[in-house]
Amino acid sequence: MEWDYFAGFLHYLIPLPVVLPLFAAGVKLALGIRWPRVQQWLSVITLALVLVIGAALMVGADMFGPQAVQVGGWETPIGITLVADRLSALMVTVSAAITLAVLIYSIGQGMAGKAEVAPLSVYQPTYLILVAGVSNAFLAGDLFNLYVGFEILLTASYVLLTLGGTQSRMRAGAIYVVVSLVSSVLFLIAIALIFGATGTVNMAQLGERLPEISTELALVLEVILVMAFGIKAAVFPLAAWLPDSYPTAPAPVTAVFAGLLTKVGVYAIIRAETLMFPGTQLNQMLMWVALATMIMGILGAVAQTDIKRLLSFTLISHIGYMVFGVALGSELGMAGAVFYIAHHITVQTTLFLVTGLIERRGGSTSLDHLGGLAKIAPMLAILFFIPAMNLGGIPPLSGFLGKIGLIQAGVESGTPLAYTLVGASVLTSLLTLYVIARVWNYAFWRTPAEGMVAEPGTVLDDSEADDTSTAALGPSGEAVGPSSRLGDTTTAAAPVVTSVVLPKSMVGATIALVAFGLAMTVFAGPLIAYSSEAAVELIAQTPYIEAVLGVGGSQ
Repeated sequence: MEWDYFAGFLHYLIPLPVVLPLFAAGVKLALGIRWPRVQQWLSVITLALVLVIGAALMVGADMFGPQAVQVGGWETPIGITLVADRLSALMVTVSAAITLAVLIYSIGQGMAGKAEVAPLSVYQPTYLILVAGVSNAFLAGDLFNLYVGFEILLTASYVLLTLGGTQSRMRAGAIYVVVSLVSSVLFLIAIALIFGATGTVNMAQLGERLPEISTELALVLEVILVMAFGIKAAVFPLAAWLPDSYPTAPAPVTAVFAGLLTKVGVYAIIRAETLMFPGTQLNQMLMWVALATMIMGILGAVAQTDIKRLLSFTLISHIGYMVFGVALGSELGMAGAVFYIAHHITVQTTLFLVTGLIERRGGSTSLDHLGGLAKIAPMLAILFFIPAMNLGGIPPLSGFLGKIGLIQAGVESGTPLAYTLVGASVLTSLLTLYVIARVWNYAFWRTPAEGMVAEPGTVLDDSEADDTSTAALGPSGEAVGPSSRLGDTTTAAAPVVTSVVLPKSMVGATIALVAFGLAMTVFAGPLIAYSSEAAVELIAQTPYIEAVLGVGGSQ
């Protein structure tokens, strides 16, 4: 009886990951700069509630199957359909955990301190709107609502990427805006063509109607749609914009973008290739895309001497693992992709947050200006080492388990191209270890030459501070000058002062994410089982369609 009540209650929870952040953002905009401490707690509590709701949706989807709600009570396909199945519930939960940790990190960094008027009135509301857009994209049950979710998160990301108004950020923001607009136009064209061909944009109905149209037309629609999603996911050759855009943003913004936003594109590709266009000949092309993404991304990382750019290229290369699993089209491959997405969101976000701490402690993210951090900041070394080894796929960490699952799926497929991708996966993992080891040797292990590393209390010059993400702190951690003017679009970012003592909330948030990544290893068994069930559900299609349209579907 209790579980029946819980099943009925789930329908009321599904819209909340979208509604709560939007409501909180509206309240914060109305309050302006008043009660800064209350506003900080409002943001934290809101995202904590989204995390709890996401976990509840995971439990509900696992117990009762996909759950759908028609917002406003309008019948399908007229109304807005939100669907929580195993995959979308997992994505909402992981994204909520990540965004909560990054918010706490950014508060400690000084983005939302009570002395910062512009960040308080701009950064946090925009950040909450971004979270709402991400949640809406994950829960969307029709293509147009998915488009709306993309536009919400992209509009918010434009603001976050250009916070501070520095030349490098404005240049990166311009590139990001142009690329995103191209992607959005392609997506909108695809929606119009799909509606013209089928008479609906509801994804459950599309799962029934698209097989009825001609194969040639379906292939054209699929190519346009996947191309739009591929730009957002940063797959090769559509990823050239990413390394020039993400590293210029503040550390928390870069962490969210790198860890989360590209995965929204991968999630959309999964929906397209399982629900709307299952088992098509495009899978072969996607395998070539996955191969090129892995190799070109990791070769780009090998050539970098800046940690932020290096991590940006590893991000691109590891998107290839996810596309590999999707392109295989098997339950094992899809399960590996789902597991690897959850793993990579966590690890990549953690590494970018650690990079922000490195910049605050060492005064730079360039490997040419770092050294000896393992001795002078052992905690920072540990915080880098664990997620770095996880990204490299060292056993028994979750990165190793995810890669093994994908390799096993490739071997099971047995085609020459699949074996080629298996070899590329191993090579990419080894090269990832190489670039991570190089960061460790240069930044943490080697003895720096005299004057190489900025001394605590050193004010970086304008060229260094232009891209920095740290606030000004003295040697003991107290504020000694204006923090980075994130959110102040009328002035350049303030100079940065290096610090021995790192803010507790920044370190605490990073530790929490490191622990979250380790938890994926400790509880890998249940998470792999959950991912496998999600893959079965995705391949089957029927549970999703019946949740939206009812048993028997609707033509």
